[in-house]
Amino acid sequence: MDVVAIAKALSNETRLNILKWLKSPHETFPPQGGCLSRPVDLKGGVCVSSIQEKAGVSQSTVSAYLAMLQDAGLLCSERCEKWTYYRRNEEVIQEYAEYVRTEL
Repeated sequence: MDVVAIAKALSNETRLNILKWLKSPHETFPPQGGCLSRPVDLKGGVCVSSIQEKAGVSQSTVSAYLAMLQDAGLLCSERCEKWTYYRRNEEVIQEYAEYVRTEL
């Protein structure tokens, strides 16, 4: 776990909001996977376009934000056909929360 990378990733309000929104994706985003040719278990993943629409920023900006969150270990992604779906990496989030609770 890279504590500094996580802290940097969380230092932007939109990136922080993305992580919060993905905590309850079924409540925050419309149903996902409707464009896929076959049913797939997306494991709570959300398509970039849905995140971009909610964030109200350009696709390039949201892609950069998602890449930073993923590089910090906070998000996992899964490619299905031509779409990429993002979900939280709960293990790293819990590890970081424990670090904050015990070390800071």
